[in-house]
Amino acid sequence: MPSRQPAEEPVSITDVTTDFTTDFTTVFTADFSAPDQWVAGRSWAYPDGGPVNPGDNKLDYLVEDPTYSRSGFFRATRRRDGLWDAGLLTTEGSREGFQVRTGDVLEAQVRLPEEMGAWPAIWTWRDGGQEVDVFEYHPDNPDLLELSNHVRGTHLYHRSPAVRPGGSIRLRTEFGARSVVWWVDDQKVFADRRGVGRSWHAYLIVNLSVCAGRYHPAPDPDVDEMSCEVRGLRVFRPSAGGPHHQ
Repeated sequence: MPSRQPAEEPVSITDVTTDFTTDFTTVFTADFSAPDQWVAGRSWAYPDGGPVNPGDNKLDYLVEDPTYSRSGFFRATRRRDGLWDAGLLTTEGSREGFQVRTGDVLEAQVRLPEEMGAWPAIWTWRDGGQEVDVFEYHPDNPDLLELSNHVRGTHLYHRSPAVRPGGSIRLRTEFGARSVVWWVDDQKVFADRRGVGRSWHAYLIVNLSVCAGRYHPAPDPDVDEMSCEVRGLRVFRPSAGGPHHQ
């Protein structure tokens, strides 16, 4: 089947950041509306593929409804049973089945949610693990991003005045074999010096979860809806002959 994603085109990584001069290739440009790229409302990161995940202290009830994710606005709305209909997209199970792999660089722009209990994230998953969190955010810690490499057990709580409820941030993550590197608003904030190994690969997940209250506050009782936005998500890969991130 022909791919719906654009043909690969060489780009200079300096188009993304001024730190690199080697040529990279765009291998993935997210079109959240494309079912060939993304599956909505289910993920094997959730027990039995969803729709609920109470063991992770989430109130999510994953839904396929395109208004919850397909526009790049990820939404959650309160249900009568106490759970929240929530938007999630993953490349796992899609026709293209795109996976990030060692050496790739991911970039995206995110508008953070304002509502207490919101839990947005961009992360990776495959076969019960291979998780790297490009970011997680909780508005009760208004200036803090959680950046984690669960593959090798490293993380950083990054604080910045630019991180705030309703604010917009630019993210970039380099999935190096020996070090995963996170950038926020064009500033390098964390290099974990552990990496993901040479043969790592994993699917992408973008979602808005809802906290159940154990680790972070649950939503206020008068709040019935929350949202965040993700746009400009792309993945770059070193061009043939170019160096891989270490």
